[in-house]
Amino acid sequence: MKGQAPLDWLNFFLADVKDGLGPFLAIYLLSSQHWDAGEIGVVMTMAGIATVAARAPFGALIDWTHGKRALIVMAAVAVAVGAVAISLLPNFWLVAAAQTVIGSADAVFPAAVGAISLGIVGPEFFTRRVGRNEAFNHAGNAFTAITAGIAGWLSTPRAVLWLVSALAALSVLAVLTVNSRSIDHSLARGSDRERDGQPSGLGLILECKPLLIFTASITLFHFANAAMLPLLGEKLAQSYPGAETLFMAACIITAQLVMVPMAILVGHKADSWGRKPIFLAGFAVLPVRGILYTLTQNPYALVSIQVLDGVGAGIFGALFFIVIADLTKGTGRYNLAQGAASASWGLGAALSNSVAGYIVDGAGYSAAFLFLAGCAFAALLLFWTAMPETSDGRASRAAAPNER
Repeated sequence: MKGQAPLDWLNFFLADVKDGLGPFLAIYLLSSQHWDAGEIGVVMTMAGIATVAARAPFGALIDWTHGKRALIVMAAVAVAVGAVAISLLPNFWLVAAAQTVIGSADAVFPAAVGAISLGIVGPEFFTRRVGRNEAFNHAGNAFTAITAGIAGWLSTPRAVLWLVSALAALSVLAVLTVNSRSIDHSLARGSDRERDGQPSGLGLILECKPLLIFTASITLFHFANAAMLPLLGEKLAQSYPGAETLFMAACIITAQLVMVPMAILVGHKADSWGRKPIFLAGFAVLPVRGILYTLTQNPYALVSIQVLDGVGAGIFGALFFIVIADLTKGTGRYNLAQGAASASWGLGAALSNSVAGYIVDGAGYSAAFLFLAGCAFAALLLFWTAMPETSDGRASRAAAPNER
């Protein structure tokens, strides 16, 4: 199939560009700029809110436009400019503005890459392609974490900001090597060739009960998950000044190395095993991870716990796109639904950083981790009891206009 190698490189280089600055920003602001946990939570929340606001509109735009590669280029440039601005002038309002720009750009990457992948390989091979996307994405995260950790240890924590800018430039080069003529833009938005090729009404998406249950479940999951790694970074920064970037790199590398085989597993087994059993495993490890963070101060034990992050995030990263494709098949609204669901869990993630930051200020890190673990358990129960299996097409038929 055409376009596979360029997609591989695009996912590799976009790994940290699409997530903005992540936990390394928390370390930089805490250790180098001496911000408190509440302020850090606020600016990270602002990026999350910007992403939430932009995801559904960008999803609709990606369904409509043939310029998907151009959107990735513009978003990558925005991230690069924002990262450089934060490194040069790290005052509160400039960081907040840059985070808003970066957060808005982050709304483009998952939907655009998912749409391009679906448009190139089609629904028959999409599960395998998503697994491959996520494997290269996690390999890129591991590479970036190693490079950032060493650079931050040898020079300054702000080195990661420069690294993200360089990766954004490489992402631009990678997406330009994707052959635009290999993208079937009708397939890329989830249209069914047997229908008229026009997108179905948005109401048909909103009326799909499994999609609403899935969105609620993943929103709770991300509310529980998003703040855990930044809080761990802050905890390590306070206990091990000077080595905090190196420890954070170790946390990320440990998780990413586990995510690669998990993404490959999803790509190879999600069709035969079904989506729900694999997803349940991803939900189940998160509350365990939150509790374990409260039981030790040993940095090597804390890093080891990140294996669970690799299991959960590796499963989620691949299956999210596959389940949305199941639930929207034939509607022509794949990217809009993906954007709307991403916006919802993005709001959960954004609130997670802010709420957890203030819990830390008032009650300490253990209280924050236990609170997040409780939310993770609620997400597990909701998904387990209410979410149907989607791989057999039953849920997607609920949204199909010809079968109502």
